[in-house]
Amino acid sequence: MKALGGLLLIVRRSLRQHLLSTSVTVFSTAIAVGLVMSVFHLNAQTRQAFLLDGFGADAVLGARGSKLQLVLNSVFHLETSPGNIPWALYDEMRLDPRVAMAVPYAVGDNYRGFRIVGTTLELFERFEVARGKKLAVQPGGVVFDPNVREAVIGSVVAQNSDLRLGTLFQPRHGVVSSPVGEVIHPEEYQVVGVLEPTGTPIDRVIFIPIEGIFRMEGHELKGAGEPYKPEAGVAIPDEHKEVSAVLLKFHGGPRTGQQYDRQINMQGKEATLAFPLAQVLLEIFQKLGWMVQVLGTVAILVALVAGSSILAALYNTMNERRREFAILRALGAKRRTVSSAIVLESSAIALLGALGGLLVYGGIFGAAAYVVRKETGVVLDPLAYHPSLVLAPLGMVALGALAGILPALKAYSTDVAANLVPTS
Repeated sequence: MKALGGLLLIVRRSLRQHLLSTSVTVFSTAIAVGLVMSVFHLNAQTRQAFLLDGFGADAVLGARGSKLQLVLNSVFHLETSPGNIPWALYDEMRLDPRVAMAVPYAVGDNYRGFRIVGTTLELFERFEVARGKKLAVQPGGVVFDPNVREAVIGSVVAQNSDLRLGTLFQPRHGVVSSPVGEVIHPEEYQVVGVLEPTGTPIDRVIFIPIEGIFRMEGHELKGAGEPYKPEAGVAIPDEHKEVSAVLLKFHGGPRTGQQYDRQINMQGKEATLAFPLAQVLLEIFQKLGWMVQVLGTVAILVALVAGSSILAALYNTMNERRREFAILRALGAKRRTVSSAIVLESSAIALLGALGGLLVYGGIFGAAAYVVRKETGVVLDPLAYHPSLVLAPLGMVALGALAGILPALKAYSTDVAANLVPTS
């Protein structure tokens, strides 16, 4: 214990004596550790969030075209809609005994950049945003009446817009906000409910009755092939209605999905079925996988450079510290004690850098999580466990100790007699 106390005293005095070089080295080490943790943890969490683990739909039905575009548009409320499908196709799916849930979406409008989605009450009654968790309205609010101009908004919409319970607003035409030439619909909708936060893209959506989308001024229905303009007080014939997408959940799981996949994608020409959703979204990560590998390689290289900087910082001070080591040896310190002090010092620098890396990680992850939530509604958790949060700091400390071996060997071989001779 006494020997360890002596080693710590030597290390503390050395770090204080070389404060500037130590601070620079600790800073570079912190950047390296924070970068490694951020790259690997962000990659893991975004994959988990965007691969829809626990999402309450098995497939998405939409217009003929790209499956990826269909999923991005209807699940993440990004991209533009690939088109519409006839109401009859939605009705067919809804009435099929193999289908447990069919939630229609109709899009085409926004409010201050937040997408407006027309849907039915089945979204709130049957859809599960996660396993066993349905959409819930915050206290004081209610779900919209399908026959009234009412709206239910996501939590992010409530936080980042002027919409509150009781607020009246007018939808804007188009799925994205445009600062020039924006068309404002004359219809007014009242906010009657705010959804509890879900940590999903739904938090960024404004839901209104699907009938409202059909009857919006400036909208035309072409389900029957010719434009149809709804009249107030007159029911819209089903043959004129159309929807942008349908969220589907099947009885029988994957087997039913595969049957529909063959029926709609391979044998049919009218629509596209995105199934399974996780497999469709995996395309994104396959296309961007090279980028993650590059970032991971850069992060590891930065960590190696940080380890090298610890080696350089210690090694460059060895000449001026030869006399110090010689005095310690003359006072009875063993060679092993002196060399151990060097390894302990390099490990201490790496440890300080690793602790600082946690702060860097928090800053990088926090900024990334803010942008992801703002743009997609997906919530990333910086406190969720990932092996990199443990391995990166430990690896940096081990690398620091390794970097101290060469300077330690040099200190071990210090000639006491030669270095005790006065320099002037």
